[in-house]
Amino acid sequence: MWSWIVRIALWTLAGYLGSRLMKDGTPNGWLGNVILGWIGGALGSFLFGLIGIRSTEGMIGQILVSTAGACLVIWLVRKFNIGRWFDK
Repeated sequence: MWSWIVRIALWTLAGYLGSRLMKDGTPNGWLGNVILGWIGGALGSFLFGLIGIRSTEGMIGQILVSTAGACLVIWLVRKFNIGRWFDK
């Protein structure tokens, strides 16, 4: 149970860091950061796993991989103009 709480907290932090690094126009706020962190964490873990880098070694590694994944997700949102769905 605690591992999931810690993981969600790390993904939230990674989403926040990714949004600040990229200075994005994607959804902000806690929910937007959690979603961005989840997607970024999954994508980052998958892509880094393909090249042999595992993020399960420690908390810092998980944050770095998830933040890199979140930055990639933000870039994809911008590239394919997906952000227009969030503009109201």
